[in-house]
Amino acid sequence: MPQGDKRKYTDKQERKADHIAEGYEAKGVPEKEAERRAWATVNKDDGGGKKPGGSGRGKRTGHPAARNGGKAGGEASASRSAADRSASARKAAATRKRNAEHAARH
Repeated sequence: MPQGDKRKYTDKQERKADHIAEGYEAKGVPEKEAERRAWATVNKDDGGGKKPGGSGRGKRTGHPAARNGGKAGGEASASRSAADRSASARKAAATRKRNAEHAARH
């Protein structure tokens, strides 16, 4: 099978690739590059084409690539001063205490 042939992909995988490519294009990525990234993501998620004749028939397709976000998580919190974070923590603790007292009365 020639390189780049998409015959082994299921309809679901093709829809997934189209959706991913649209997202990249919306961010301003050129169409060809968006398409390339989309298929790379589908391959990473599903391990390639799933049509009968391949080894992946009947296996569910997850979304492991979608779990790659959040590497910069906590950046907003880290940029706040210690006093800000402490005040926020005190407020949260007071709310939890108030809610616990309310629950105890009912």
